[in-house]
Formats: sequence, C-alpha cells, structure tokens
Amino acid sequence: MLKIILLFTLSSLFSLATTVSLQILGSGGPESGDKRASSAYVIWIDGKSKVLVDFGGGASLRFEEVNAQIADLDVILLTHLHVDHTADLPALLKSSFFTGASGKLHIYGPEDNDFMPSTKSFILRLFKEGKGAWQYLGDHLNGDARLQLKVHNVNESKKTKVIYAQNGIKISAVSVHHGIIPTLAYRVDVGKKSITFSSDMNGDYHTLETLAKHTNILVAHNAVPKDARGVSAQLHMTPNIIGQIAAKAKPKKLVLSHRMLRTLGKESQTKSEIRKYYKGSLKFANDKSYYKVR
Repeated sequence: MLKIILLFTLSSLFSLATTVSLQILGSGGPESGDKRASSAYVIWIDGKSKVLVDFGGGASLRFEEVNAQIADLDVILLTHLHVDHTADLPALLKSSFFTGASGKLHIYGPEDNDFMPSTKSFILRLFKEGKGAWQYLGDHLNGDARLQLKVHNVNESKKTKVIYAQNGIKISAVSVHHGIIPTLAYRVDVGKKSITFSSDMNGDYHTLETLAKHTNILVAHNAVPKDARGVSAQLHMTPNIIGQIAAKAKPKKLVLSHRMLRTLGKESQTKSEIRKYYKGSLKFANDKSYYKVR
C-alpha cells in the first residue's frame, strides 16, 4: 500500500513540475500561396523538443527557427503519408549528422492499404541502402549511424490504443476517416497534461471524440469552409463538424491549424459555426504559434 501511495504521489509531483507546451511549426496545407509551412507540430517538455507530429514542407526551417533540437527528440508521429505531412523528413534526418543526436528515434505511422505503403515501407523507400531515394542515409537504419530510426506500423483500429509509454510520455492512437488514406489521430499525455491531434479527417468514424475527451489542447484541421461539398467534405471536417466534435470532447482549448486558402479570411464564419456547439477557448494557429498546457 505504501508503495502504491508513493508511486501516486511521485506521479502527481511529476505532473505538477513538468512543463508541457505545443508549438505549431507548419499551420498550412499542400498548396503554394498560403505563406505557411505544411503540417508539423512540436511538443516541448521541460523546454526540450521531445515529440514531433508530422513534418511537411517548410517544417525543417521552422524547426530551426524555434530552436528545436533533433538530439532531444524521442518520437515522431506521422498521422498519414501525404506529402504535406512528411516532405521534410529527409532534411531533418540529414541535419542530425551535424549534431550530437544519438540513440533511438522512434517513428510511428499507419499501416498500408491498396493505395498507400505502410510507414515502415515508406521509410525504407526513402533511406534503405541500395534501394532508397536517399540511400546514402541508410546508415540510420542499419546500425552504423549514431542516430537509429526505429519504425513502427500502427494497425487500423477504431478503438483507442496506447502505442508508446516511455520517459513519462504516453501516446495513444486511433484511426480517423480521411477518404481512402490510412490516417491516425494521436493523443500525447505527460502526467495529467495532454495534447490531441485530429489529423486530416472528416469525422465519419466518430473516434476523435473519445480520444480527445477532456484533453488540454485539441488541434483540429480547418482545411475546408462550412459550405464544402464532394471530395473536400469527404476528406476534411467542416467547421460545423469541428464544433460538434469539440462539444463532445470538451477540450480546454481548441486550436485550428492546416489552414488553407479556402479557409483563410473566413475566420469569422468558421468561428461562428464552431460556436454553435463549442464555447471554450478557440485559437487560429499560425506558423510558430505557441501554447502552454495549463
């Protein structure tokens, strides 16, 4: 009994003492002209850049601008393998050669289907010696480089499951609907503090509501306006859907990212739609926006 009480006390103290923050590296989408990097997020824990979520085009520069360090990273979470969520991974890996980065860097992402490779296959296609597009970086897979990538596929599931629990960080994942593309939403818990990432999705699976329940920050992608129809609405949440999900999940703060030209300039309209359901704190993200978890 004493041991249990001690562990509970230590856990509570860890939660109180640990600072956790979210920084938006890329708040845009896959198009040119929005003046934003593509999707990418970093979670700071006690001032160190410990977790990356996606790393699209332009994210490498933003990573440098906010003084994040690849040597501090424990985990990279890939929501899905579209180019605007993964394009700068080779630049990040190459930059590690010029740092003291070492040990294991875990990468998690979705399993394959008929339209997309698995995350393991994707990383091998990029870096494997003799076969990869950037095969000269294959030493990060074969044991020769100081920094080794450890890649994990996350099977499709509409039930939330814990995929990582190390160094005081717990990460859970669940599948979300993004058309035919295997896609994951993630929740990162550090003690009693949490940040949840919707990824690109349209809400059809109704899984995000459970994953994000009472999270401190929910990052939702605002890629389409309220009148979106057809393919756009099949791939992304309208503001109405974002509001309904947030009303059920009850996050302390809702942060809208993945802002594209079709939603930029429509913030008032978007906010009005969301406010029909969700009355909590609402922020529109820009590149390098910073939010402390409270």
